Amino acid sequence: MNSSNRRAAWRIAAVSLVLAALASPVAWFVARERAEESTVSLAIEESQRLLHHFGAIVLDGPDAEGHAVNAAKTIAGGLFDIAEIYNAKGERLAEAMTPEGTQAEGVLLHHASPAYTAASYESLKLPDGGWVLRIFVPLRIADSLDSPITGYFEGVRIIPEWQRQQMFDSALSSALMVGLASLLCGLAIYPVVVRLSADNERKAREVLDSHISMMEALGRAIAKRDSDTGTHNYRVAWIAARIAEQFGFSDTAMQSLIAGSFLHDVGKIGIPDAILLKPGKLDDDEFEIMRSHVAQGEEIVTGIGWLEGASDVVAGHHEKWNGSGYPRRLKGEQIPLAARIFAVADVFDALCSKRPYKEAMSFDMAMGVLEKDIGSHFDPRVMAAFRPLARQIFDRLAGCSEEEAARLLEERVRLHFGM
Repeated sequence: MNSSNRRAAWRIAAVSLVLAALASPVAWFVARERAEESTVSLAIEESQRLLHHFGAIVLDGPDAEGHAVNAAKTIAGGLFDIAEIYNAKGERLAEAMTPEGTQAEGVLLHHASPAYTAASYESLKLPDGGWVLRIFVPLRIADSLDSPITGYFEGVRIIPEWQRQQMFDSALSSALMVGLASLLCGLAIYPVVVRLSADNERKAREVLDSHISMMEALGRAIAKRDSDTGTHNYRVAWIAARIAEQFGFSDTAMQSLIAGSFLHDVGKIGIPDAILLKPGKLDDDEFEIMRSHVAQGEEIVTGIGWLEGASDVVAGHHEKWNGSGYPRRLKGEQIPLAARIFAVADVFDALCSKRPYKEAMSFDMAMGVLEKDIGSHFDPRVMAAFRPLARQIFDRLAGCSEEEAARLLEERVRLHFGM
Protein backbone atom coordinates (compact mmCIF):
# COMPACT_ATOMS: atom_id res chain seq x y z
CA MET A 1 0.00 0.00 0.00
CA ASN A 2 1.53 3.31 -1.06
CA SER A 3 1.49 6.41 1.15
CA SER A 4 -1.46 7.95 -0.68
CA ASN A 5 -3.60 4.83 -0.24
CA ARG A 6 -2.50 4.56 3.37
CA ARG A 7 -3.60 8.14 4.05
CA ALA A 8 -6.93 7.48 2.34
CA ALA A 9 -7.42 4.33 4.44
CA TRP A 10 -6.69 6.16 7.70
CA ARG A 11 -8.98 9.05 6.79
CA ILE A 12 -11.87 6.80 5.75
CA ALA A 13 -11.39 4.71 8.88
CA ALA A 14 -11.39 7.84 11.04
CA VAL A 15 -14.54 9.19 9.39
CA SER A 16 -16.25 5.79 9.70
CA LEU A 17 -15.38 5.59 13.39
CA VAL A 18 -16.63 9.12 14.01
CA LEU A 19 -19.87 8.36 12.18
CA ALA A 20 -20.27 5.13 14.14
CA ALA A 21 -19.57 6.95 17.40
CA LEU A 22 -22.16 9.63 16.57
CA ALA A 23 -24.81 7.46 14.90
CA SER A 24 -24.79 4.54 17.34
CA PRO A 25 -25.92 6.54 20.41
CA VAL A 26 -28.59 8.23 18.29
CA ALA A 27 -29.78 4.84 17.02
CA TRP A 28 -29.79 3.52 20.59
CA PHE A 29 -31.85 6.47 21.81
CA VAL A 30 -34.33 6.29 18.90
CA ALA A 31 -34.76 2.52 19.29
CA ARG A 32 -35.33 2.90 23.01
CA GLU A 33 -37.87 5.66 22.47
CA ARG A 34 -39.70 3.58 19.89
CA ALA A 35 -39.78 0.57 22.20
CA GLU A 36 -41.15 2.80 24.94
CA GLU A 37 -43.78 4.31 22.64
CA SER A 38 -44.70 0.83 21.40
CA THR A 39 -45.28 -0.29 24.98
CA VAL A 40 -47.40 2.80 25.64
CA SER A 41 -49.44 2.32 22.46
CA LEU A 42 -50.13 -1.30 23.35
CA ALA A 43 -51.20 -0.29 26.84
CA ILE A 44 -53.49 2.43 25.54
CA GLU A 45 -55.12 0.12 23.02
CA GLU A 46 -55.63 -2.63 25.58
CA SER A 47 -57.04 -0.28 28.18
CA GLN A 48 -59.50 1.21 25.68
CA ARG A 49 -60.58 -2.29 24.59
CA LEU A 50 -61.29 -3.30 28.17
CA LEU A 51 -63.06 -0.05 28.93
CA HIS A 52 -65.31 -0.60 25.93
CA HIS A 53 -65.87 -4.18 27.04
CA PHE A 54 -66.98 -3.16 30.53
CA GLY A 55 -69.03 -0.24 29.28
CA ALA A 56 -66.85 2.19 31.18
CA ILE A 57 -66.56 4.46 28.14
CA VAL A 58 -70.04 5.76 28.97
CA LEU A 59 -69.36 7.25 32.40
CA ASP A 60 -72.71 8.72 33.25
CA GLY A 61 -75.88 7.28 34.61
CA PRO A 62 -76.51 5.10 37.70
CA ASP A 63 -74.22 2.25 36.54
CA ALA A 64 -71.21 4.44 35.67
CA GLU A 65 -69.34 3.88 38.91
CA GLY A 66 -69.88 0.12 38.82
CA HIS A 67 -68.62 -0.14 35.29
CA ALA A 68 -65.64 1.96 36.23
CA VAL A 69 -64.78 -0.17 39.29
CA ASN A 70 -64.99 -3.44 37.36
CA ALA A 71 -62.88 -2.07 34.51
CA ALA A 72 -60.26 -0.62 36.88
CA LYS A 73 -59.87 -3.92 38.75
CA THR A 74 -59.45 -5.88 35.55
CA ILE A 75 -57.02 -3.43 34.01
CA ALA A 76 -54.92 -3.18 37.20
CA GLY A 77 -54.28 -6.87 37.08
CA GLY A 78 -53.16 -6.85 33.45
CA LEU A 79 -50.95 -4.30 31.74
CA PHE A 80 -51.16 -1.73 34.51
CA ASP A 81 -50.22 -1.70 38.16
CA ILE A 82 -52.42 1.32 38.89
CA ALA A 83 -55.69 2.11 37.07
CA GLU A 84 -57.77 5.22 37.68
CA ILE A 85 -61.01 6.14 35.90
CA TYR A 86 -62.55 9.63 35.97
CA ASN A 87 -65.82 11.00 34.64
CA ALA A 88 -66.08 13.87 32.20
CA LYS A 89 -65.93 16.38 35.10
CA GLY A 90 -62.58 15.01 36.26
CA GLU A 91 -64.08 13.28 39.30
CA ARG A 92 -62.46 9.95 40.12
CA LEU A 93 -64.92 7.09 39.89
CA ALA A 94 -62.62 4.15 40.48
CA GLU A 95 -59.06 3.22 41.39
CA ALA A 96 -57.36 -0.16 41.55
CA MET A 97 -53.75 -1.19 42.00
CA THR A 98 -51.48 -4.17 42.45
CA PRO A 99 -49.16 -4.49 45.48
CA GLU A 100 -46.34 -3.11 43.35
CA GLY A 101 -48.59 -0.25 42.30
CA THR A 102 -49.36 0.50 45.94
CA GLN A 103 -45.66 0.92 46.66
CA ALA A 104 -45.13 3.13 43.60
CA GLU A 105 -48.23 5.21 44.22
CA GLY A 106 -46.70 6.69 47.35
CA VAL A 107 -43.84 8.33 45.46
CA LEU A 108 -45.73 9.45 42.35
CA LEU A 109 -46.71 13.08 42.20
CA HIS A 110 -50.42 13.75 42.21
CA HIS A 111 -51.90 16.20 39.74
CA ALA A 112 -54.98 18.34 39.31
CA SER A 113 -58.23 17.00 37.90
CA PRO A 114 -57.74 15.76 34.33
CA ALA A 115 -58.78 18.08 31.53
CA TYR A 116 -56.62 16.94 28.60
CA THR A 117 -57.89 16.23 25.10
CA ALA A 118 -55.15 13.97 23.71
CA ALA A 119 -53.44 10.85 24.94
CA SER A 120 -49.95 11.31 26.43
CA TYR A 121 -47.52 9.65 28.79
CA GLU A 122 -44.66 10.28 31.21
CA SER A 123 -41.56 8.18 31.69
CA LEU A 124 -40.44 8.32 35.32
CA LYS A 125 -37.64 6.89 37.43
CA LEU A 126 -38.50 5.71 40.92
CA PRO A 127 -36.14 6.33 43.87
CA ASP A 128 -35.35 2.61 44.04
CA GLY A 129 -34.26 2.60 40.40
CA GLY A 130 -37.52 1.28 39.02
CA TRP A 131 -38.98 2.62 35.81
CA VAL A 132 -42.66 3.48 35.34
CA LEU A 133 -44.77 4.71 32.46
CA ARG A 134 -47.70 6.93 33.42
CA ILE A 135 -50.40 7.08 30.75
CA PHE A 136 -53.19 9.63 30.32
CA VAL A 137 -56.06 8.80 27.95
CA PRO A 138 -59.21 10.88 27.29
CA LEU A 139 -62.20 8.56 26.77
CA ARG A 140 -64.60 8.97 23.86
CA ILE A 141 -67.48 6.83 22.67
CA ALA A 142 -66.17 7.08 19.08
CA ASP A 143 -62.59 7.16 17.87
CA SER A 144 -63.10 10.55 16.19
CA LEU A 145 -61.46 13.55 17.86
CA ASP A 146 -64.72 15.42 17.32
CA SER A 147 -66.49 12.97 19.63
CA PRO A 148 -67.10 14.49 23.09
CA ILE A 149 -64.95 13.34 26.02
CA THR A 150 -66.92 11.11 28.40
CA GLY A 151 -64.18 10.53 30.93
CA TYR A 152 -60.49 9.89 31.55
CA PHE A 153 -58.31 6.88 32.14
CA GLU A 154 -54.96 7.10 33.86
CA GLY A 155 -52.71 4.10 34.26
CA VAL A 156 -49.29 3.43 35.71
CA ARG A 157 -47.23 0.52 34.45
CA ILE A 158 -44.12 -0.55 36.33
CA ILE A 159 -41.82 -1.89 33.65
CA PRO A 160 -40.57 -5.30 34.80
CA GLU A 161 -36.88 -6.08 34.73
CA TRP A 162 -37.20 -8.58 31.88
CA GLN A 163 -38.95 -5.99 29.68
CA ARG A 164 -36.42 -3.33 30.56
CA GLN A 165 -33.64 -5.72 29.60
CA GLN A 166 -35.44 -6.63 26.38
CA MET A 167 -35.84 -2.97 25.45
CA PHE A 168 -32.19 -2.30 26.31
CA ASP A 169 -31.00 -5.27 24.25
CA SER A 170 -33.15 -4.21 21.31
CA ALA A 171 -31.81 -0.66 21.46
CA LEU A 172 -28.25 -1.94 21.82
CA SER A 173 -28.69 -4.21 18.79
CA SER A 174 -29.91 -1.26 16.73
CA ALA A 175 -26.93 0.83 17.85
CA LEU A 176 -24.48 -1.96 17.01
CA MET A 177 -26.10 -2.50 13.61
CA VAL A 178 -25.82 1.21 12.79
CA GLY A 179 -22.20 1.29 13.97
CA LEU A 180 -21.36 -1.81 11.94
CA ALA A 181 -23.12 -0.34 8.90
CA SER A 182 -20.99 2.82 9.22
CA LEU A 183 -17.80 0.77 9.36
CA LEU A 184 -18.85 -1.48 6.47
CA CYS A 185 -19.76 1.60 4.45
CA GLY A 186 -16.24 2.94 4.97
CA LEU A 187 -14.81 -0.44 3.98
CA ALA A 188 -16.91 -0.46 0.81
CA ILE A 189 -15.99 3.13 -0.06
CA TYR A 190 -12.23 2.59 0.33
CA PRO A 191 -11.59 0.76 -2.98
CA VAL A 192 -13.75 3.32 -4.80
CA VAL A 193 -11.78 6.20 -3.27
CA VAL A 194 -8.47 4.48 -4.06
CA ARG A 195 -9.53 3.96 -7.66
CA LEU A 196 -10.70 7.55 -8.07
CA SER A 197 -7.55 8.79 -6.35
CA ALA A 198 -5.39 6.72 -8.69
CA ASP A 199 -7.26 8.11 -11.70
CA ASN A 200 -6.84 11.66 -10.39
CA GLU A 201 -3.15 11.10 -9.72
CA ARG A 202 -2.65 9.67 -13.20
CA LYS A 203 -4.45 12.60 -14.81
CA ALA A 204 -2.59 15.09 -12.62
CA ARG A 205 0.68 13.40 -13.60
CA GLU A 206 -0.25 13.64 -17.28
CA VAL A 207 -1.07 17.34 -16.89
CA LEU A 208 2.16 17.91 -14.97
CA ASP A 209 4.15 16.03 -17.62
CA SER A 210 2.65 18.27 -20.28
CA HIS A 211 3.48 21.37 -18.21
CA ILE A 212 7.08 20.28 -17.74
CA SER A 213 7.39 19.38 -21.42
CA MET A 214 6.08 22.82 -22.33
CA MET A 215 8.54 24.41 -19.89
CA GLU A 216 11.42 22.49 -21.43
CA ALA A 217 10.28 23.36 -24.96
CA LEU A 218 10.17 27.06 -24.06
CA GLY A 219 13.59 26.78 -22.42
CA ARG A 220 15.10 25.11 -25.48
CA ALA A 221 13.53 27.73 -27.76
CA ILE A 222 15.10 30.50 -25.68
CA ALA A 223 18.47 28.75 -25.68
CA LYS A 224 18.39 28.31 -29.47
CA ARG A 225 17.65 32.00 -29.98
CA ASP A 226 20.52 32.86 -27.66
CA SER A 227 22.92 30.46 -29.42
CA ASP A 228 23.11 28.28 -26.31
CA THR A 229 22.72 24.51 -25.90
CA GLY A 230 20.18 24.84 -23.10
CA THR A 231 22.46 23.19 -20.55
CA HIS A 232 22.58 26.42 -18.55
CA ASN A 233 18.80 26.31 -17.93
CA TYR A 234 18.97 22.77 -16.55
CA ARG A 235 22.05 23.48 -14.45
CA VAL A 236 20.90 26.75 -12.95
CA ALA A 237 17.45 25.35 -12.11
CA TRP A 238 19.07 22.38 -10.38
CA ILE A 239 21.48 24.61 -8.40
CA ALA A 240 18.63 26.91 -7.35
CA ALA A 241 16.56 23.92 -6.20
CA ARG A 242 19.50 22.62 -4.11
CA ILE A 243 19.91 26.01 -2.40
CA ALA A 244 16.15 26.42 -1.88
CA GLU A 245 15.99 23.07 -0.10
CA GLN A 246 18.17 24.63 2.61
CA PHE A 247 15.40 27.21 3.13
CA GLY A 248 12.68 24.57 3.36
CA PHE A 249 11.14 25.25 -0.05
CA SER A 250 8.64 22.56 -1.01
CA ASP A 251 5.50 21.96 -3.05
CA THR A 252 4.26 25.11 -4.82
CA ALA A 253 7.18 27.33 -3.76
CA MET A 254 9.74 24.87 -5.08
CA GLN A 255 7.80 24.22 -8.26
CA SER A 256 7.59 27.98 -8.94
CA LEU A 257 11.32 28.39 -8.31
CA ILE A 258 12.27 25.56 -10.70
CA ALA A 259 9.94 26.85 -13.44
CA GLY A 260 11.15 30.43 -12.94
CA SER A 261 14.81 29.38 -12.99
CA PHE A 262 14.36 27.33 -16.14
CA LEU A 263 12.50 30.16 -17.90
CA HIS A 264 14.32 33.14 -16.41
CA ASP A 265 15.27 34.47 -19.85
CA VAL A 266 11.99 33.68 -21.62
CA GLY A 267 11.57 37.37 -22.46
CA LYS A 268 14.58 37.18 -24.80
CA ILE A 269 12.19 35.69 -27.34
CA GLY A 270 11.04 39.26 -27.94
CA ILE A 271 14.51 40.78 -28.37
CA PRO A 272 15.61 41.43 -32.02
CA ASP A 273 18.36 39.14 -33.32
CA ALA A 274 20.54 42.13 -34.18
CA ILE A 275 20.79 42.94 -30.48
CA LEU A 276 20.45 39.48 -28.95
CA LEU A 277 23.17 37.98 -31.17
CA LYS A 278 25.41 41.03 -31.51
CA PRO A 279 29.04 39.84 -30.99
CA GLY A 280 30.32 43.15 -29.70
CA LYS A 281 29.40 45.43 -26.83
CA LEU A 282 25.89 46.89 -26.84
CA ASP A 283 25.45 50.66 -26.88
CA ASP A 284 23.17 52.38 -24.38
CA ASP A 285 20.03 52.18 -26.55
CA GLU A 286 20.66 48.55 -27.40
CA PHE A 287 21.31 47.71 -23.76
CA GLU A 288 18.02 49.34 -22.81
CA ILE A 289 16.22 47.14 -25.32
CA MET A 290 18.07 44.10 -23.98
CA ARG A 291 16.94 44.98 -20.47
CA SER A 292 13.33 44.91 -21.67
CA HIS A 293 13.52 41.11 -21.80
CA VAL A 294 12.67 41.09 -18.06
CA ALA A 295 9.36 42.90 -18.55
CA GLN A 296 8.57 40.84 -21.64
CA GLY A 297 9.29 37.63 -19.77
CA GLU A 298 7.02 38.72 -16.93
CA GLU A 299 4.23 39.38 -19.42
CA ILE A 300 4.69 35.93 -20.96
CA VAL A 301 4.39 33.97 -17.70
CA THR A 302 1.72 36.15 -16.08
CA GLY A 303 -1.76 34.75 -16.53
CA ILE A 304 -0.58 31.21 -17.26
CA GLY A 305 -1.84 29.42 -14.13
CA TRP A 306 0.93 26.90 -13.56
CA LEU A 307 3.63 29.45 -14.51
CA GLU A 308 2.22 32.32 -12.45
CA GLY A 309 4.65 31.65 -9.59
CA ALA A 310 7.61 31.72 -11.98
CA SER A 311 7.20 35.49 -12.27
CA ASP A 312 9.16 36.05 -9.02
CA VAL A 313 12.34 34.77 -10.68
CA VAL A 314 11.56 35.99 -14.20
CA ALA A 315 10.83 39.53 -12.97
CA GLY A 316 13.54 39.70 -10.31
CA HIS A 317 16.55 37.78 -11.59
CA HIS A 318 18.49 40.98 -12.44
CA GLU A 319 17.74 42.78 -9.16
CA LYS A 320 20.65 43.20 -6.73
CA TRP A 321 20.78 43.17 -2.96
CA ASN A 322 22.01 46.78 -2.77
CA GLY A 323 19.27 48.09 -5.11
CA SER A 324 21.49 48.69 -8.13
CA GLY A 325 19.79 46.06 -10.31
CA TYR A 326 16.95 46.39 -12.78
CA PRO A 327 14.16 46.85 -13.80
CA ARG A 328 12.59 47.96 -10.46
CA ARG A 329 15.78 48.61 -8.48
CA LEU A 330 14.44 46.53 -5.60
CA LYS A 331 16.64 46.37 -2.52
CA GLY A 332 17.28 43.73 0.13
CA GLU A 333 14.26 41.68 1.14
CA GLN A 334 12.06 43.63 -1.29
CA ILE A 335 13.47 41.14 -3.80
CA PRO A 336 11.57 37.80 -3.63
CA LEU A 337 13.64 35.10 -1.94
CA ALA A 338 13.33 32.88 -5.02
CA ALA A 339 14.96 35.61 -7.15
CA ARG A 340 17.75 36.08 -4.60
CA ILE A 341 18.44 32.34 -4.62
CA PHE A 342 18.43 32.27 -8.39
CA ALA A 343 20.91 35.18 -8.59
CA VAL A 344 23.55 33.15 -6.75
CA ALA A 345 22.85 30.01 -8.81
CA ASP A 346 22.90 31.94 -12.11
CA VAL A 347 26.19 33.75 -11.52
CA PHE A 348 27.91 30.66 -10.10
CA ASP A 349 26.96 28.56 -13.11
CA ALA A 350 27.93 31.32 -15.54
CA LEU A 351 31.36 31.62 -13.92
CA CYS A 352 31.97 27.86 -13.80
CA SER A 353 30.75 27.08 -17.34
CA LYS A 354 32.77 27.22 -20.53
CA ARG A 355 31.32 29.54 -23.15
CA PRO A 356 32.45 30.34 -26.73
CA TYR A 357 33.83 33.65 -25.52
CA LYS A 358 35.44 32.45 -22.24
CA GLU A 359 36.90 29.52 -20.34
CA ALA A 360 35.36 28.10 -17.19
CA MET A 361 36.68 29.47 -13.89
CA SER A 362 38.09 27.24 -11.20
CA PHE A 363 36.00 26.65 -8.09
CA ASP A 364 38.12 28.95 -5.92
CA MET A 365 38.04 31.79 -8.46
CA ALA A 366 34.28 31.53 -8.91
CA MET A 367 33.69 31.51 -5.15
CA GLY A 368 36.03 34.47 -4.80
CA VAL A 369 33.85 36.48 -7.19
CA LEU A 370 30.67 35.54 -5.33
CA GLU A 371 32.18 36.26 -1.91
CA LYS A 372 33.32 39.70 -3.10
CA ASP A 373 29.77 40.60 -4.13
CA ILE A 374 28.05 39.56 -0.86
CA GLY A 375 25.99 42.50 0.35
CA SER A 376 26.12 44.24 -3.02
CA HIS A 377 24.80 41.72 -5.55
CA PHE A 378 23.97 38.77 -3.32
CA ASP A 379 21.91 38.21 -0.18
CA PRO A 380 24.32 37.23 2.64
CA ARG A 381 21.81 34.71 3.99
CA VAL A 382 21.54 32.96 0.61
CA MET A 383 25.33 32.83 0.29
CA ALA A 384 25.53 31.33 3.79
CA ALA A 385 23.17 28.54 2.68
CA PHE A 386 25.01 28.03 -0.63
CA ARG A 387 28.55 27.96 0.73
CA PRO A 388 28.43 24.42 2.29
CA LEU A 389 26.94 23.03 -0.96
CA ALA A 390 29.13 24.86 -3.42
CA ARG A 391 32.00 22.39 -3.75
CA GLN A 392 29.68 19.40 -4.13
CA ILE A 393 27.63 21.26 -6.76
CA PHE A 394 30.77 22.31 -8.64
CA ASP A 395 32.15 18.75 -8.73
CA ARG A 396 28.81 17.27 -9.78
CA LEU A 397 28.37 19.69 -12.70
CA ALA A 398 31.97 19.61 -13.92
CA GLY A 399 31.89 18.47 -17.54
CA CYS A 400 28.17 17.70 -17.26
CA SER A 401 26.43 17.30 -20.65
CA GLU A 402 23.00 18.66 -21.44
CA GLU A 403 21.49 15.16 -21.09
CA GLU A 404 23.15 14.64 -17.70
CA ALA A 405 22.03 18.08 -16.52
CA ALA A 406 18.50 17.30 -17.68
CA ARG A 407 18.55 14.06 -15.64
CA LEU A 408 19.74 15.93 -12.55
CA LEU A 409 16.91 18.40 -12.83
CA GLU A 410 14.45 15.60 -13.51
CA GLU A 411 15.37 14.10 -10.13
CA ARG A 412 14.47 17.36 -8.35
CA VAL A 413 11.31 17.73 -10.43
CA ARG A 414 10.13 14.22 -9.51
CA LEU A 415 10.98 14.89 -5.88
CA HIS A 416 9.21 18.23 -5.61
CA PHE A 417 6.44 17.87 -8.21
CA GLY A 418 5.12 14.65 -6.67
CA MET A 419 5.86 12.52 -9.74
